[in-house]
Amino acid sequence: MSDKSHNNPKFVALSTEEKKTLGFWGSYFGQLTGMGLSKEELAERESKKILEAEELACKRCEQWRDELLQSSPIVKFMKDHLSRSGYEITSENMPCTKCDESRSGGFSPEYGIDLCWNGFFSKDHMEDTMAHEMIHAYDHCNFKVNWLNLEHHACSEIRAASLSGDCRLLRELKRGHYGFIKQHQKCVKRRAILSLLSNPSCKSKEDAERAVNKVFDSCFNDTRPFDEIY
Repeated sequence: MSDKSHNNPKFVALSTEEKKTLGFWGSYFGQLTGMGLSKEELAERESKKILEAEELACKRCEQWRDELLQSSPIVKFMKDHLSRSGYEITSENMPCTKCDESRSGGFSPEYGIDLCWNGFFSKDHMEDTMAHEMIHAYDHCNFKVNWLNLEHHACSEIRAASLSGDCRLLRELKRGHYGFIKQHQKCVKRRAILSLLSNPSCKSKEDAERAVNKVFDSCFNDTRPFDEIY
């Protein structure tokens, strides 16, 4: 059987270089659109996209953190007071890490502060989180906090939720919580109770509520190192 293409005046044979170029663009558009890829290639493409998105989110977290350490009034204020307490805050000891979806940051006596690069929806959210965790660090440095004691933990959570900006009105509206009569106090209690539920010493929501209610008034009114609620 003869090759009809050679008898077709419209047929133009591709050079080796042209074939390489065509193969490159075919592969490129395949990766771009997913068309023409095998199951294995599609899975590899999705894994690569996820990895690239995670790297971008981590870099954004690091950029925001560094900018806030230099420019945020509340973060700079807490950084200064932590320094006076013997705790130097730097980019190196406030790493951006991947966390479970229930949190945006954390503090522990062993590891210090971490920021969850997969937990922030805005730079303002990160600012509140940094301030929140820095208040925990301040309490740990200046008071004899036993983090397994629910009342101790509750007191720090009350202060952090109240003073960091975590319970300002706009944040509450975004969460779907509406109210103007003591809404700040309601938010502080709710956020503190939620945090206590992760404490190994907390066996039930009732335990968390009991601890928060017992220390609420004294801890809510303790605004150190601020003169008043930020």
